[in-house]
Amino acid sequence: MTGRIIETDADVAEGAAWLADHHPALAHALDAAGPLPLRRRPDGFAALFNAIIGQQVSTASANAIWLRLEANGLTSPAPVIAAGEEGLRAAGLSRQKIAYALALARAGIDYEALRVAPDTEVITTLTAVKGIGQWTAEIYAMFALGRADVFAPGDLALQEAARLIFDLPERPREKALRAMAEDWSPWRAVAARLFFTYYRVAKGREGIT
Repeated sequence: MTGRIIETDADVAEGAAWLADHHPALAHALDAAGPLPLRRRPDGFAALFNAIIGQQVSTASANAIWLRLEANGLTSPAPVIAAGEEGLRAAGLSRQKIAYALALARAGIDYEALRVAPDTEVITTLTAVKGIGQWTAEIYAMFALGRADVFAPGDLALQEAARLIFDLPERPREKALRAMAEDWSPWRAVAARLFFTYYRVAKGREGIT
């Protein structure tokens, strides 16, 4: 079973209302953040490749690299494999991300099957590919597949937003934030949207996704 899928702004609003009703701190955060964005993106190789590009870099840097990849037609498996290390390096990828890009292109993932796979199976399938960690798989599940009850506690922007929203002395680490997020089920992905939006409002800049 895939569980609830976030497809429209109404779905996000429903999740936000549930969070506000059940958690006063999140209700206050929603007042500050305003309406939450849908943040859905197409699924498939390009979406996952884009998430890999976004690992551990700023949004601006990731966007610049992605624009170069698009300009060179390097957003599907066959062209990425054909480009090889030299072509991917010319597009601005680091040695590490070149290895990850080629591993993804050669992985033969059935992206259509992922659309109906359980959340745990999605994460397991994706993290089996070199270079795809828990964070990347969870970001893909939330925003490319629309899974309503997935969270990415390893994300620094989410950690910082949690610190601010709950007035914590320091950022909660991944394990602690994952445990906190259990209270936001079945709308953990809407909580993530709230935290990303709150982070942007509080810090005046986007997070790393």
